[in-house]
Amino acid sequence: MALYVQKFGGTSVGTTERINAVADRVKRFRDEGHDIVVVVSAMSGETNRLVGLANEIMEQPVPREMDVLLSTGEQVTIALLSMALIKRGIDARSYTGAQACIRTDSAYTKARIQNIDEEAIRGDLQKGRVVVVAGFQGLDGEGSITTLGRGGSDTTAVALAAALKADECQIYTDVDGVYTTDPRVVDSARRLDKITFEEMIEMASLGSKILQIRSVEFAGKYRVPLRVLSSFTEGPGTLITLDDEEVMEQPLVSGIAFNRDEAKLTVAGVSDTPGIALRILKPVSDANIEVDMILQNVGADNRTDFTFTVHRNDYARAKQIIEQASRELDVRAITGDTKIAKVSIVGVGMRSHAGVATTMFECLSKEGINIQMISTSEIKISVVIDEKYLELAVRALHGTFGLDQVEVAQQVV
Repeated sequence: MALYVQKFGGTSVGTTERINAVADRVKRFRDEGHDIVVVVSAMSGETNRLVGLANEIMEQPVPREMDVLLSTGEQVTIALLSMALIKRGIDARSYTGAQACIRTDSAYTKARIQNIDEEAIRGDLQKGRVVVVAGFQGLDGEGSITTLGRGGSDTTAVALAAALKADECQIYTDVDGVYTTDPRVVDSARRLDKITFEEMIEMASLGSKILQIRSVEFAGKYRVPLRVLSSFTEGPGTLITLDDEEVMEQPLVSGIAFNRDEAKLTVAGVSDTPGIALRILKPVSDANIEVDMILQNVGADNRTDFTFTVHRNDYARAKQIIEQASRELDVRAITGDTKIAKVSIVGVGMRSHAGVATTMFECLSKEGINIQMISTSEIKISVVIDEKYLELAVRALHGTFGLDQVEVAQQVV
């Protein structure tokens, strides 16, 4: 017997038919003697509907009241799923975030979990009940409802698994695991049996949308085994776990991540003096615009070119800010490009094997793809390229690193 925390997202509980299917799945685990805590999201489309209602009332809704509104979506789901379980003869009890004693800070709409008092949940588990918890929400120190931001149900599930010392946290989605890359781009992409927390964090931050990055970080910090599974098909899914010495010795890349939502700004001919990067980027940061990759050329004639990337949605605002700041920076020109993309290779094997970057660059060169910017860490290499070459680059790299071979994909942690 084991204790599992199982999380089902919006598409998994999008209709009463799907909720009944989730109840059937939970019942199978319970019939095997396992203890089950289920975390659910709002039914698909419900959060957007609630946001739309709020916007009809106020152009900029008050964050505290927005959290009160949005938290109702999950409350509908926990009640319906509990009813479906009870109908199947399974004793079940629903919990809102507040009833589950999930304590957060007061950063409305993007709160962070501070602690969980799991005593009540443990009591119900000891009585043989299935506990159904509303994801995405908690309670702050003043007794106000808070929400954790989009995708916060993943974080709720991992936090509960950590507090309860669960044997595994299972995240059920509309895909059957983590793939070497997006199967819609590469037909030969393969599901990975296992992947490390570090690799999954990189994949999530670089464009993979399977898991919320905060949940993976939380799982890694508290050593919670995390598994990605499909709500619609049976299968082993992908286990996300800690580093393994055997993995560290494998000369491979685990996956190819990519992001189409990039834009690039270049401040050309700026004075090459100490503090110039701060003077360029501080106004952008103050506007709450996140900067991704940064490149500064070697100066000539006391001048340098400074290039950085932002999310494409922030491009117009960032360019406007830079143009305003340039009046004090003696800039030769400001140019931008919204037709770029970022492609990244990820793998813990990079730590112990040289030549990965060379292989990547050689592959892109053979395909006639020019690299505009490069960023590296211990386990990833990212490049910015022209957007029109994105899918070609992903397919070429996938083949070059052998990720389309079944036996290679199955070896990854």
